[in-house]
Amino acid sequence: MSGGLSQDWEPVVIRKKAPTAAARKDEKAVNAARRSGAEIETVRKSTAGINRAASSSTTLNTRKLDEDTENLAHQKVPTELKKAIMQARQDKKLTQSQLAQLINEKPQIIQEYESGKAIPNQQIISKLERALGAKLRGKK
Repeated sequence: MSGGLSQDWEPVVIRKKAPTAAARKDEKAVNAARRSGAEIETVRKSTAGINRAASSSTTLNTRKLDEDTENLAHQKVPTELKKAIMQARQDKKLTQSQLAQLINEKPQIIQEYESGKAIPNQQIISKLERALGAKLRGKK
C-alpha cells in the first residue's frame, strides 16, 4: 500500500468492570472464585444477628411492667352519658345511623357510645351535643 496509509494492528483489550461489593458477596460469585482457586476471606461482623436496639430496651420495660401492679384500663363512657345520648336521640326520633350521619361519624361509633364500649372523645361528644341540642357533659 502506498500513500503513507498504514493499518494499526495493535490488539485492543476490553475488560469488564471489577465486581461491585454486592456482587462479590453473591453466592454464585463466591462459588466461582472457589472453583478457580482464588483466595476467599470470610469475616464475621461482631454485631451480626443481634438486634441491639430491641434487646437493650426490652429488659428495662419488662422490669417496669413487672413491678407495676396498677390495673390500667381505658376510660369508658359513663352510664349517665350513655343514657343521656340515648334519651336525646329518641326525643328527636333519630336512629343511631341518622344521628351518625348528622355528626359525620360511622353508625358504629354511636352504637359504641350508647353501649358504653367507646373511649370517650370530647370532639365527638361536643358534635353529639350540637346535633341533639342537649347538654351531655353536665357535671364535669
